[in-house]
Amino acid sequence: MAMITSLTMNFPHISTHNNYNNIYSNQKFSTVCTNNTCNLSSRSSLEPLTWQITLNSLHLSKQLTAYHYVNQRIHLRKNRKMKVICGRSEPLKVMISGAPASGKGTQCELIVQKFGLVHISTGDLLRAELSAGTDIGNKAKEYMNSGRLVPDEIVTAMVTARLSREDAKEKGWLLDGYPRTLAQAESLERLNIRPDIYIVLDVPDEILIDRCVGRKLDPLTGKIYHVTHFPPETEDIKARLITRPDDTEEKVKSRLQIYKQNAESILPVYSNIMKKVDGNRDKDAVFAEIDSLLSRVQKEEQDARKSEAVISSTRADITSLNKDWRGIPTRLNNIPHSREIREYFYTDVLQATQRAVNDGKTRLKIEISIPELNPSMDVYRIGTLMELIRVLALSFADDGKRVKVCVQGSMGEGALAGMPLQLAGSRKILEFMDWGDYGALGTFVNIGSIGGKEVGEQDDLFILVAPQNAVGNCIIDDMKAMTDAAGNRPVILVNPKLKDLPGSSGIMQTMGRDKRLEYAASFEICYQFRLLYYAGTQYPIMGALRMSYPYPYELYKRVDESPGKEKYISLATFAKRPSVDEMNDAFEGKSRNQAKRAQGFWGFLSGIL
Repeated sequence: MAMITSLTMNFPHISTHNNYNNIYSNQKFSTVCTNNTCNLSSRSSLEPLTWQITLNSLHLSKQLTAYHYVNQRIHLRKNRKMKVICGRSEPLKVMISGAPASGKGTQCELIVQKFGLVHISTGDLLRAELSAGTDIGNKAKEYMNSGRLVPDEIVTAMVTARLSREDAKEKGWLLDGYPRTLAQAESLERLNIRPDIYIVLDVPDEILIDRCVGRKLDPLTGKIYHVTHFPPETEDIKARLITRPDDTEEKVKSRLQIYKQNAESILPVYSNIMKKVDGNRDKDAVFAEIDSLLSRVQKEEQDARKSEAVISSTRADITSLNKDWRGIPTRLNNIPHSREIREYFYTDVLQATQRAVNDGKTRLKIEISIPELNPSMDVYRIGTLMELIRVLALSFADDGKRVKVCVQGSMGEGALAGMPLQLAGSRKILEFMDWGDYGALGTFVNIGSIGGKEVGEQDDLFILVAPQNAVGNCIIDDMKAMTDAAGNRPVILVNPKLKDLPGSSGIMQTMGRDKRLEYAASFEICYQFRLLYYAGTQYPIMGALRMSYPYPYELYKRVDESPGKEKYISLATFAKRPSVDEMNDAFEGKSRNQAKRAQGFWGFLSGIL
């Protein structure tokens, strides 16, 4: 039987490590901190920080190994200003919608009981404003007394005033049945009031009509009964029950029609966060699904926060990093590259990727095309790519993140079974590489395949090694399953090749081409470096295109200074990836508003997608 052990550890000099605070991202560690945010920049570098840890003794050995790995590497990092976020997530913001008799009121009660949200109903708000005699209540009363509907701007004012109160900010909120119209939804959007999830209770019309028509009201207690599903407890109660005026079949059908029209009108505003729940079930079954949805939203919020920067750096710091950039190395066509050149590019890629992850980006792509990183020209160069992967993985591991490095396996069946030649043996290379003396591999860094089943709860970040299609087979299905399972955790593609490679039948054996292209384009480039050549050649180098997040694309021209010497000079910058014509124009010295042409010797530059 597993024994639960309580353990207290001291981590001395923790302020010298840039992000050990992310130890809480490990699911087996439960950190205890008295404050929501502990600023360590003011602590003495010799003052130990005590964490209380509860873990299952079966995992004790592995977790101590992980502790030693991080604790040893603490002393390898420079002092940095940082703060610790002790896993406090933002409060939930929920909207729930449902037709009359859908069970929305019951589910709101259960949600409030479980999650402690502030329940906000426009009916309750209106009654409170009228009772208190506020300005909003008096204005609403004028409309109601004259038989008119209360205008959207008055209802929205009530809702926003309630949402601005401290309890709603601290506990989170549950908006019940609001917004009802497109105008109300757009008003909230303009005020930047948006839920984390929009729940719709889906119940068939005939069930709703039966629920309404059979509904009875106890005028003495205000309690609602149903002649079949929830009969009164006694004959005395049954005798005094009445039918509400709007619970006739004709009026119910009319209300359902109005509800559907309004619901359809606001659907585009919340379509990406809408979750339909089958409301034609027992209330406990319905709530079990809602509970699961809200818990998942909370977890994704926590995962997103784990992916944010915990090192407090300013935009000036980032600008300073870019100003310190040394420029493009020379003699890049001379291979193998020196270790200095390789490490130069590893650092350049790492800094851009870290900035993107620290800014909360979750779907990232690295494209670096230099001779030493092009395995398609010479298979031995896969080792250089593996070195780059190791630098990325170990750096994020130093930050306390658990990194999964993923290499695709064999795809297809029969004659089409296999994997791209450039990746053959790459997983074995990773497994036998030197990952340092601190036990990173198997604790903070793990190696796996590409697919949804590879995503574990303990994983914080995923690095996919050169994912690419094979003839007649497509890796995108496995990638999509993985990103879906990863949720808001960062997924980083390194030198992906996601163009179609149809088989002899012209079939890719996967989703439609438009969807494949759309999915491939959903990854944001955080780093790109590409050498530019004359059309159809690999020599001489004419220039280079570089982009390092969050900076614009930079176009450089290579210039020979003297025999054996060269340099790169800046030609232009672009807010987005430039076209071949735009780059040709910059090389020819043409202004961007001149008519573009692509012909002759400068017809195009090779190597540009």
